[in-house]
Amino acid sequence: MSKSFVAVSGAVEYIRANLPEHAVPTIGIVCGSGLGGLGARLSDTTTFDYASIPGFATSSVVGHAGKLVFGEYGGKRVVCMVGRLHYYEGHDLPATAFPIRVMHQLGVKTLLLTNAAGGLNPAWNAGDLVLIYDHLSLPSMVGQSALRGPNADEFGPRFPALGEAYPVELRRLAVEAAKEAEVPSEWLHEGIYAFVGGPSYETPAESRAIRMLGADAIGMSTVPEVITAVHCGIKVLAVSLLTNRVPTERGQLVLPQDPAQKAADALEATGIDMPTHEEVLAMSAERSALVEQWFEVILQKL
Repeated sequence: MSKSFVAVSGAVEYIRANLPEHAVPTIGIVCGSGLGGLGARLSDTTTFDYASIPGFATSSVVGHAGKLVFGEYGGKRVVCMVGRLHYYEGHDLPATAFPIRVMHQLGVKTLLLTNAAGGLNPAWNAGDLVLIYDHLSLPSMVGQSALRGPNADEFGPRFPALGEAYPVELRRLAVEAAKEAEVPSEWLHEGIYAFVGGPSYETPAESRAIRMLGADAIGMSTVPEVITAVHCGIKVLAVSLLTNRVPTERGQLVLPQDPAQKAADALEATGIDMPTHEEVLAMSAERSALVEQWFEVILQKL
């Protein structure tokens, strides 16, 4: 029996001992920065502070309350992480995804993820919503994965395939739900999400490089949860709220440049301000009611 399975079992045993039988969930939700209002939509709730659950790490970021809420939403029994755990807080990647394994052992079959992300696609705007259909995990490329270490065979295989991490049938369902929830079509896109470690925002050079790799949005979360969910056999639907457009323009140079370079720099200059966490929370607050309405319809359709 793996150490991970033993730890997860301890958390599950504690939750089951304090959770009404009718509240056992089949759907999990993880709230991104400023999107914790999803948890407030639940009825008939039972709430646990992360600190009270054996093996759970705690969240320290503004906009992440650190509560696990069980209840009914959209006619389904769900468990909602109101606040997620981030690598940049000092947690290792397996710890950030520990709650997903707990959800799996509680009976969750489908996982809905939200995040606040920076927009890299120049055609999209702050406030737009992105259905993630693929991702770039930069930490994974250098060996930092939520699955690093001895494999927990109780959850899944040593080498899980991620080619269909974001099932098309769930994305189709989300698009239909968006129409019913009156999400403006010009606000909704499908794109590739890049996961970076944080907590510093990307330099313009880093942003340009990641955009060249094909990413449409960039953020500091979600992918460890996706990888862990796929490893467990949980189906995933992930949505990014673009809270700002990521700056990609070159910095001002102090040495004389040839005319061709000056022209290239002028084309790249967009005059975008540097991002802040306050900006992220403000945009999340602006779009939260729409996201909550959309997710309620998604849940009704699941």
